[in-house]
Amino acid sequence: MQRVKVLVTLKPSLLDAQGKVVQDGLHALGYDNVESVRIGKVVELNLTDGTVNVQEQVREMCQRFLANTVIENYDIEVLN
Repeated sequence: MQRVKVLVTLKPSLLDAQGKVVQDGLHALGYDNVESVRIGKVVELNLTDGTVNVQEQVREMCQRFLANTVIENYDIEVLN
């Protein structure tokens, strides 16, 4: 089995409304040193052994389905 982790985040130029709410909440709790918060999602994939071109296949999955590439970036990490 091949494990892959994909981190999907909003592009830096976009306002992360959910991150702003979390930042404000942390400030309300006294954590004034938090400058900014960005919220994203992690997608973990388990692929069958022998999958060829794992990086390329997962990139295609991100482009076609896992990420909205108009507003989101993604990073792929092949774990083994």
